[in-house]
Amino acid sequence: MPPFSSLKQFPRAELGHWPTPLIELRRLSDQLGVQLFIKRDDLSGLALGGNKTRKLEYILGDALQKGCDTLITAGAAQSNHCRQTAAAAAQFGLKCHLMLGGHKPEHYQGNLLLNDLFGAKIHWSEEERKGEGLQRLHDQLCDSGSKPYLVPYGGSNELGVIGYVSAVAELASQNRDDVVFDYSIFASSSGGTYAGLMLGNRISKQWENLIGVNIDKQEFGGGLAQHIADLANATALNIDVSESFNQSDCLLDDGYLGEGYGVVGRPEIDAIELLARNEGILLDPVYSARAFAGMLGLINSGKIKQGGSVLFWHTGGAPALFAYAKTLTLG
Repeated sequence: MPPFSSLKQFPRAELGHWPTPLIELRRLSDQLGVQLFIKRDDLSGLALGGNKTRKLEYILGDALQKGCDTLITAGAAQSNHCRQTAAAAAQFGLKCHLMLGGHKPEHYQGNLLLNDLFGAKIHWSEEERKGEGLQRLHDQLCDSGSKPYLVPYGGSNELGVIGYVSAVAELASQNRDDVVFDYSIFASSSGGTYAGLMLGNRISKQWENLIGVNIDKQEFGGGLAQHIADLANATALNIDVSESFNQSDCLLDDGYLGEGYGVVGRPEIDAIELLARNEGILLDPVYSARAFAGMLGLINSGKIKQGGSVLFWHTGGAPALFAYAKTLTLG
């Protein structure tokens, strides 16, 4: 069976604009002394783009096949995943309920404003931002006569992971010079993107080292690396691929957690400024800026050797910039 052909068996809702561009950042490559490429999943098309679009295509495909009329999911107040889920629901005429961490603010900005524009019903869950109350909401909606579909936190389950296995197939079709990247670097939080890239790369060997820059101090039970390995193994079984992983296969950089999730510090601000002013590309303050800062740290410390080839996956999230306007005083 040809690589990736088994993915065609899964229902897939058309949400994104594919392929997303793969480009070389020539100015920054010259400055940093590496050959730096960027995969622009921030241009995936759905609701100003982002990596969750790939996951949602397979998750929503399953929801539509099952005849569901409502999507429910959870995240932080400025969740990129929730914004794209709300947009996907609107595109297919479904209702959407979001459980967002924190308290209702006086004014909606960034992703939160977009959720409201897409018509999502927002439930404020205070300290809970990872879907702790989703099952309760699911049961309430069932009791009221709805047929809800529970989208996991970050879209990270066996179906969502398929979106990033497919992304590796897309990259392979774009990489016409057959470059094997020394490093592939991206933001890692709920684990689905990492699991899909890891499994996809095992199939097609597009890079030597896959590094997820950890965004969130909060761990899954058993640790994030084990969670990623479990997701990859479950997805391999799901798509009938004879591959297996353990937590030692997952390389996570925890050195850029700063003051915690969503707290923007100097490394994130510097990364946003560097990419914006040299390449005209916007990072988001929570995920991609932290990952880009991690990549810069690896280059500046010499852990990524001069002259090496690096692929940065831009996972999107630019709408959140407007919610952090007071912090991002670039001058």
